[in-house]
Amino acid sequence: MSVAERRDPAREAFAEWQAELAHALRPGARLLELGCGDGSPELQRLASRFQVSGVDVDPGRVERAREPVPEAEFVCADVVDLELPEQSFDAVVARSVLDRIPNEELAPLLARIHGWLAPGGLLLAALGQTEGEDWDGDCPDRPALYASPSPEKVSRLVREAGFAAVRDELVTFEEPEGPVAFQWVLAQA
Repeated sequence: MSVAERRDPAREAFAEWQAELAHALRPGARLLELGCGDGSPELQRLASRFQVSGVDVDPGRVERAREPVPEAEFVCADVVDLELPEQSFDAVVARSVLDRIPNEELAPLLARIHGWLAPGGLLLAALGQTEGEDWDGDCPDRPALYASPSPEKVSRLVREAGFAAVRDELVTFEEPEGPVAFQWVLAQA
């Protein structure tokens, strides 16, 4: 089986959670994707129903995202430093970005995300779960830290930021390299 044909359980799970988020939003809702990358098929689907904005730290990815999603607005910024107007979004999606934030910066970022959301707005977040110490990855402008707080701590930080959990699960996938775990959170402001 080629890499292109290989099943991607994490992407499939994300599609399920994203469908739940999309179902809860009205058409034309304002949606922000943190760590938008280069315009994934998921982001393209969201842009067909919602007013989408994307943020990524990598300028090359932001440029590539504009091609498949020209109707969206994109910003090149580090999410830790991002300042946005209060209540400017109905939903924020943060997949594969919060687990790259230093743990001490996660609580303040979650509080700011809460502020960016209109009352009743939704946060959809996925954090990869790793054991042991943070380790550096390759991120253009800062070290990427691939170690999340424990699922219990993430749930607590989300609550302390002012969110009410709609759904909060630890999901494990079997990959060829071994099991991979993600904590998925859908929470309401």
